[in-house]
Amino acid sequence: MSFNLFEKILDPSQIVSGQELESRYHHIWHMDEPLKAICLLMPASTDEVSSIMKICYEHNLPVVVHGGLTNLVGSTETYGNEVVISTERLNSIEEIDDSSRTMTVQSGVILEHIHEAAANNDLLFPLNFGARGSAQIGGIISTNAGGLRVLKYGMTRQLILGLEAVMVDGTIISSMKKIIKDNSAYDVKQLFIGSEGTLGIVTKAILKLEEAPKSRNAAYIGFNNYENVVAFLKYMDSNLAGKLSGFELIWRNSYEQMTSVSNAVRPPLPYDYNYYVLIEALGSHPQNDHAEFQSLLEDAIEQDRILDAVMAQSPSDIEWFFRIREDVNNLVDFMKHDQHFDISLPIPFIGDYIADRYQSLAQIDGVEQIYAFGHVADGNIHFMIGKSNLNRDLKKKIDHCIYDGLKAIGGSVSAEHGIGTHKKDYLNLCRTPEEIVLMKALKLTMDPKGLLNPGKIF
Repeated sequence: MSFNLFEKILDPSQIVSGQELESRYHHIWHMDEPLKAICLLMPASTDEVSSIMKICYEHNLPVVVHGGLTNLVGSTETYGNEVVISTERLNSIEEIDDSSRTMTVQSGVILEHIHEAAANNDLLFPLNFGARGSAQIGGIISTNAGGLRVLKYGMTRQLILGLEAVMVDGTIISSMKKIIKDNSAYDVKQLFIGSEGTLGIVTKAILKLEEAPKSRNAAYIGFNNYENVVAFLKYMDSNLAGKLSGFELIWRNSYEQMTSVSNAVRPPLPYDYNYYVLIEALGSHPQNDHAEFQSLLEDAIEQDRILDAVMAQSPSDIEWFFRIREDVNNLVDFMKHDQHFDISLPIPFIGDYIADRYQSLAQIDGVEQIYAFGHVADGNIHFMIGKSNLNRDLKKKIDHCIYDGLKAIGGSVSAEHGIGTHKKDYLNLCRTPEEIVLMKALKLTMDPKGLLNPGKIF
């Protein structure tokens, strides 16, 4: 068997094969489906990843990398003929440098552990999303994840200063610098960020940290028309002078479902409005920031900018507010079958586009539930569709309903989850033929045998 090739470079405890693979899976939502693979390897160093890749390259073995297994586009799916590399043992935080405000981590470190380590040093790694307790930083980098604070801090791409990756032939590419400015020709690390493991395997990174905020304020706001949502975004961003860190939009029926399943997610505002916005502001003066935030909300109500608002009065209130937005299981658990979307479109088009999709989806036989919510400040909206069956024709009808109008308005079929296998057919809706040709040329140059995460993206 091919896994015998790895016994000379790895300890037996680092190799999973045969029936032992039945305890493994390709996604945390499919834990009942045994992993299909030649074997699963658990390297504990960059050098071990390099040695694995040299063997795979020599013997033409396809490779799929597994991190936290939280992706939503099939990027970690396997067919049975691959070697799976799990980064779970690459889990060390190697250094926190509070002077340069950086953290050096191996690729298997879980995002929540990064948050905790940063906080213990009065620093902040601002990337944040619901799967932070499972998602690993290597997968986060490989998919250029976004999340709840892109408005203020940008995507993952903006938070990586240095990177180490292993190429298909085992070559180690190391650009582990802590500097922010480096215009010495091509920024090679960017090739690996967002490439979904198709160009190389991320093994280490230097993360850009921020000073930890001393205040955090949040509120839910009610609106009845989308134009007022956009106007309020500009109003708050302008008056908070850089403190606005989150601006989440939830459609009414989504809000009703998200807040009706238990007391832990009880509704902060009544079900009287078409749109609900969750805003967050991070600052440095707790009393002053709280007073300023409250004053802005009061003024907005007096000026008829908003219809209603409730402000968090404690850290537990803030946790409650964000639990509503982040726990998508409160939607998925009540669906017979679910289909997820992660689209991006210019902010002015969001109101009409989503309203049209609600109407069109409701006319498709087999669609049972339609929920929309998202990071409206960066144009990223998520759809979750509940449906009666897994018929392929139904899936395609829903896909086309969501995607077909995006090209005309300059949108994207993937705002933050990537392409994987599930969105390959729609890449041409948001990338020009010339861009795709260039991407394929880059893939061919860096992975001439097509061994890295084969079948993904193209």
